[in-house]
Amino acid sequence: MIEINELVKDYGKIRAVNNLNLKVEKGEFFGFLGPNGAGKTTTIKIMAGLLKPTSGVVNLGGFDIGTDMFKSKSISSYIPDRPFLYEKLTGREFLRFVSGLYRMDEIDTAKKTEELIETFSMAEWIDDMVEGYSHGMKQKLVMAQALIHDPEIIIVDEPMVGLDPRSIKLVKKIFKGLAKSGVTIFMSTHTLSHAQEMCDRIGIIHRGNLIAIGTINELMKTAHTKRMELEEIFFVLTEESSDEK
Repeated sequence: MIEINELVKDYGKIRAVNNLNLKVEKGEFFGFLGPNGAGKTTTIKIMAGLLKPTSGVVNLGGFDIGTDMFKSKSISSYIPDRPFLYEKLTGREFLRFVSGLYRMDEIDTAKKTEELIETFSMAEWIDDMVEGYSHGMKQKLVMAQALIHDPEIIIVDEPMVGLDPRSIKLVKKIFKGLAKSGVTIFMSTHTLSHAQEMCDRIGIIHRGNLIAIGTINELMKTAHTKRMELEEIFFVLTEESSDEK
């Protein structure tokens, strides 16, 4: 469902992503981890069509984002770590605006909007102006708009930032349910416990290079450790990679 082949991104003389090769299957919940500056957000922004790669190819659902941008966007959604919204609209108006971008008809939009309002518990404030929302409320609205067109692929960067414990529990439940229904989720996060709990497989990127990929058990073998905590595995692998430089 997601295929990344020989992806390179240079910023002048700095190589942020170095020949990244990655494949994520349909319905897989994939975690993408790495230290600050490792290349995670650059990779995600290329996948979302916000950055152009220096070289390489990214396919979403069989569509090359470089040559079939509109088709790849029609089946995917991007949830950034910082919500960007039109603050002079109400939440409901914003969802209607986004549905228009996907050319959804009014009946489907109205039905899906009500479903999302209930799913994210937004009924009390969905008709208020976005400018008055808290960060957590904005994050819920961003997640809701990402689901308005029933995407096959969701690309998400730090989804739990600014959410309270109850909302985090809700988002985990929603994402797990989506993956079980066949939606492919590509998630970057610094919260390793969330990645361990939610993801089927995990890739670790460091200094632009994919240094490890697999299930927790497979990552344990790569790290030569018997401890199953992802935090321990992560530190071992990133420290070893740093020592090799």
